Amino acid sequence: METSFEIFLACAPGLEDMLCAEALAAGFADVTALPGGVTVTGGWPEVWRANLQLRGATRVLARIGGFMAFHLAQLDKRSRKFPFGEILRRDVPLRVQVTTKASKIYHAKAAQQRVETALTDTHGLTLDAEAALTLKVRIDDNAVTFSLDTSGESLHKRGHKLAVGKAPMRETLAALMLARAGFNGHAPLVDPMCGSGTFPIEAAEIAAGLWPGRSRSFAFEDLASFDAGAYAAMKAGMPAAPDGPVRFYGSDRDAGAVRMSQQNAERAGVAGMTAFAMAPASDLVAPDGPPGLVMVNPPYGARIGNKKPLYALYGSLGETLKARFTGWRVAMVTSDPGLAKTAGLPFGPQGPAIAHGGLKVWLWQTPPLR
Repeated sequence: METSFEIFLACAPGLEDMLCAEALAAGFADVTALPGGVTVTGGWPEVWRANLQLRGATRVLARIGGFMAFHLAQLDKRSRKFPFGEILRRDVPLRVQVTTKASKIYHAKAAQQRVETALTDTHGLTLDAEAALTLKVRIDDNAVTFSLDTSGESLHKRGHKLAVGKAPMRETLAALMLARAGFNGHAPLVDPMCGSGTFPIEAAEIAAGLWPGRSRSFAFEDLASFDAGAYAAMKAGMPAAPDGPVRFYGSDRDAGAVRMSQQNAERAGVAGMTAFAMAPASDLVAPDGPPGLVMVNPPYGARIGNKKPLYALYGSLGETLKARFTGWRVAMVTSDPGLAKTAGLPFGPQGPAIAHGGLKVWLWQTPPLR
């Protein structure tokens, strides 16, 4: 196969522009935003680097090639000739997923069986419906495209956050929301409803230049194309986490959430840059130093509990921020525009909807509070 190919970086719908900006800033080539993600061009080192370094991508798919096929026999024949052995190892199981659209081959299950037979009979590969490595086959307008999911587990699973609370914010989503809120790691951040600490920990990692995939493994490590030495050299380029100072703060009224946040920060290596405390949002005060960003993901009432009591919560939070956080900007995530308005904060226009756990949410932002 070619040494350079298209790489698809998946992300939450509604945040493609933020992932596009991140990929451009990271130096990837031919960056293009598409619905549900971003495409770039590169080879296997770029696949490794995308998994290791990009904070907003949820999966990295390597589009390793394809061909035209107008019927099942042609799909079978050309799959047998495709150079899978250059990429896949016989001792590593994989699974096959097929989608078809506007093609003469319209039966996805039959197409899957033909590809699987070619993989086992001709290429000697092992199939397992539960395998971490996935070969995705897309048949669109009779064009067959093979893609490998090189990530394995979703990239929001950083590998160092073990404790989570109810309805957690995924790290990939949090990173792109921080980017949309203009956070670049230089200003302090406060999260008054921190849950398991996702926003303060992501903010600290961004400030420290720590790569999100540093603590985990990936499906690409089981490919025939993987160069362990080159990948180790790539990982060695990550800066070490600083000891401090504390600039990223989280609080929660639940003691268990605070404990989880502290443990997660320690595992992530940013305990020296973060501080967590048990306190209701009404007790929130601005930390000493320059103003920064209040990033908050309050309960929505859509999945957890009843929405009616939340109006008072949002109203109280808004009053606290207006009284004690002069000069700070606020970014609030919620699925209900009515709840956001209840906060009484000078939010700008409602932005694009963002997919989050089966819901549509919006990121509401203010200018510096006066």
